Amino acid sequence: MIRFTLHQLRVFSAAAELLNYTKAAEKLHLTQPAVSMQIRQLEDNVDLPLFEQTGRQLYLTDAGRELYGYAQRILEVITEAEEVLEGMKGVHRGHLRVSVASTANYFVARLLADFSKRYPGVSISLDVTNRQRLLRQLADNEADIVIMGEPPTDADLHSEAFLENPLVAIAAADHPLAGRKSIALEELAQHRFVQRESASGTRAAIERFFEEHGLAVKPGLEMRSNEAIKQAIEAGLGVGIVSQHTLELELETGRLVILDVDGLPIIRHWYMVQRQGKRDTPVMRSFHDHVLEQAERQVRLPSEG
Repeated sequence: MIRFTLHQLRVFSAAAELLNYTKAAEKLHLTQPAVSMQIRQLEDNVDLPLFEQTGRQLYLTDAGRELYGYAQRILEVITEAEEVLEGMKGVHRGHLRVSVASTANYFVARLLADFSKRYPGVSISLDVTNRQRLLRQLADNEADIVIMGEPPTDADLHSEAFLENPLVAIAAADHPLAGRKSIALEELAQHRFVQRESASGTRAAIERFFEEHGLAVKPGLEMRSNEAIKQAIEAGLGVGIVSQHTLELELETGRLVILDVDGLPIIRHWYMVQRQGKRDTPVMRSFHDHVLEQAERQVRLPSEG
């Protein structure tokens, strides 16, 4: 009879996902030797090799791929059981796993702070990351609620729009377009753009908007964060289109300005997204209601001072 522990499955699952013992150790807050030992014990228990190494690259064996599929399902059921049992204790206790698109964290942090004050017994895990990882976390059931821009329609997800997300054109305060009224979109398109990486949902929305108007974004700098985009634009390296929700500090200090461009802003929405069929707990339902009730109050648009 094959015997293994849940701890061994969790360690194996992390190593199989990352294909790197060191990264798995960091994710699980263990040492690399501890991960190696758990994998070795698991391989002894199943009497089959689960990993093979070619050079510095780690690969799953056929047995490893089979076990990884079962391990994911087992750990998913265990996680659901833990969530249900915690939920039976009520909203005063429990754990909430929230993952957020980096652009949304400007107001989600305030939402979570307010929620934590209301329910001090609830522990919260927050991950701020990019769109690709958010979708992977939903697929792997690693997050209870994800807050992101428009989710894909072809995935097995339940999504609910809760807040408008206006995308505005910005430039440095001394840019030639700053202070002008009714700038034509065609003129804006002639300037070099500083934008997010190709996998970004915001970038896809911007490119789609320009294509609908028969235009294209002029290639410029590509950045992996909104902070890097704003700093590059402030330095005079181009113009950009970003969520207005990210601009509170820069507009208050006059380091950036919103350009008055015909046809802008692009109105998108923020969504709460969950894996389809995921069982709600009282904590998750309370956070869902809190977001619907408080989101608009937590967003600080520049016009509001």
